[in-house]
Amino acid sequence: MRLRFVFITAAMAAAQWLLTPKAPASSHMDAPLITLDPAANTTDVYAFVAAGENGDTNNYLVVGLGVYPFEEPGIGPNRYNFDDNVLYQVHICTTNKSRGLPRAALNDVDAGRATISYQFQFKTTYADTGTILFSYLGVINNIGDAGQNLRQTYTLTKVDHRDNRSTILGTNILVPPNNEGIATPLYNAANNGNNPAKPGVADPADLDPYTRQAVYTNGGYLAFAGQRDDGFYADVLAVFDLLQLRDPGKDSQKGFNIHEMVLRIPISELGGELQTVGVYATTSRRAITVLRNGAAYSAAALASLDKRNNDPFEVGSKQLATTTGGGWVQVARQGNPLFNEVLVALVDKDLYSRTDPTIDSAIFAKYALNPEPAKLFNEIYNGGTNNPNIESNRTDMAYIFIPDVIKVDLSTGPALLQGGGTNDANYSSLGVFGGDTLVSKVSGSAVSGGWPNGRRYGDNVVDIALKAILDSTNILAPGFGLIVNPPTASQNVLTNDAIYSKVFPYESTPQNGRNHSHD
Repeated sequence: MRLRFVFITAAMAAAQWLLTPKAPASSHMDAPLITLDPAANTTDVYAFVAAGENGDTNNYLVVGLGVYPFEEPGIGPNRYNFDDNVLYQVHICTTNKSRGLPRAALNDVDAGRATISYQFQFKTTYADTGTILFSYLGVINNIGDAGQNLRQTYTLTKVDHRDNRSTILGTNILVPPNNEGIATPLYNAANNGNNPAKPGVADPADLDPYTRQAVYTNGGYLAFAGQRDDGFYADVLAVFDLLQLRDPGKDSQKGFNIHEMVLRIPISELGGELQTVGVYATTSRRAITVLRNGAAYSAAALASLDKRNNDPFEVGSKQLATTTGGGWVQVARQGNPLFNEVLVALVDKDLYSRTDPTIDSAIFAKYALNPEPAKLFNEIYNGGTNNPNIESNRTDMAYIFIPDVIKVDLSTGPALLQGGGTNDANYSSLGVFGGDTLVSKVSGSAVSGGWPNGRRYGDNVVDIALKAILDSTNILAPGFGLIVNPPTASQNVLTNDAIYSKVFPYESTPQNGRNHSHD
C-alpha cells in the first residue's frame, strides 16, 4: 500500500527541506521559512535601462532574478539547479492601471500592483540514469551535447494582468551546465578547466560559448537562465555582528555561485519610456505536495525496472516520488535589496515573503519610516544620541522602499556599467553618492545612475544603504537627487571578486568548481 504524506505549503517549507544543507549566514537569508528552501530562495533582483547590442539603437529594460544562494562550486556532483516545482516570476508595475479600477485609484507602480509578469518554469531530464555521473558524462563542448547528463529547459511566459492574457515567448529554452571544471572547460580562462573562470566581456561575441549559446532571442526580447557568480558583495558578517565594521572588509559572497534568470524587455512592451516603472520578483510552490516511497511496487516489478535502468519514480506520472497539486502559493518575494532582511522585524519577515507590495503601505511602511539600523548605529557609535534625527519620520526611506519595488526611470537612457575590462566613464558603484547621475526626461532633473534608481550589476547597495540611512538631510527623495556631503560609513568591500560583463546577461561567469577561493 502506498504511503502518502501530504503537506500544505505553510508546513511544507518548514518540513520538506529540513535535511537540506544550510547556507552560512548571509544577505540571502531574508526570512526564517524561505532559508529552508534554497531553490526558491531569492538572492537579488536587478533592473536597469540598457542599450541595444550589435548595432541595435533601441533601449531596453533589463531585469534579473537570482536564486539558490551560496552554491559551493567545488561540491562535486554540482546538484544546484532550478526547481521544476517552483514558479519563478519577475513582475513589472507600470503607470497603467488594471481595467475596472476607479479613476482615483493609484497607478500600478505607486500601488505596488503588477501590470505584467514574466514567468520561468523549468523541466529537468537526464540523458542516462544508469550511471553515477550525475551531471556530466564527459567534456561538454556545446550545451545539451552528449557530455551533459543533467539537462534543463524552460518555458518563458508573459502574463498581462490588465486583460489576463498569457503569451508564451519561448519553450524548451536550454539552460547551460554548471561550471564543474574539467567537464566545462569553455567557462574558464584559456578554455582550460584547471583555470579560474573567464572575466566579463564588453562584446557579445566574446562571451564563453556556453553562455552565448544559452541566450534566447524572440524579437526584442533576450532571455538567459543558468548558473552565474554571485554578484552581490559585502562584509555581511560585520554588519550583523553588532555593526562592528572592519577595514578591509571580507566579502561574504566571494567564490560562491547562484542561479540567475535575466530578461531584456522592449520598453515598448511596457508603454514607452516616459515613466518610472517598479520591479519585484516572487517564487511560488504548489499548495500540496505528496511524497511516496517504493511500496507501490512488488519486488519483481522493482527488479524488472532495475534491469532496464529505469528509475521507479520516473516511469510514470502516478509513480513519481513527489507530486504536487493545488494552486500556486507564494513563498518568497524581493524588491529592493536589504529591505526584508535589514529593516523588517523578525515578526513580519515571513509575512513579507507571502504577500505582495500592494499591502506594503499598510503593513511595512513603519520599518522604512523608522529604520532600526539608524537607532542601532546611534546606540553603538553615538552613545544613543539621535541628533540630528535619523531614526524617525524617514519619508525619504519610505519613498525608496514603499511599496517595495525597484523604481526605474525609463526615460534616462542607458545606465553606466562596470566590467568588461573598462568601466564606463563616470561610472560609480555608489550611484548618486559617487556622482554617477543621469538626466530624467520625465522630471528634467538629475537622478541616480544606479540604485535606488534601478539596480545595476555592481551597485554597492550595502554602502549606498548605509549612507542613505545615516544621511540626516533626508534629500534622497523624491527623484533620488544629488547628495551633499554624504556620510562616509562603509562596510569596506568595494567591488565584486569577479568581473561583470557589459553585455547581456551581464552577471559574471560562474566560479570554477576546481579553481576558486573564499574570503
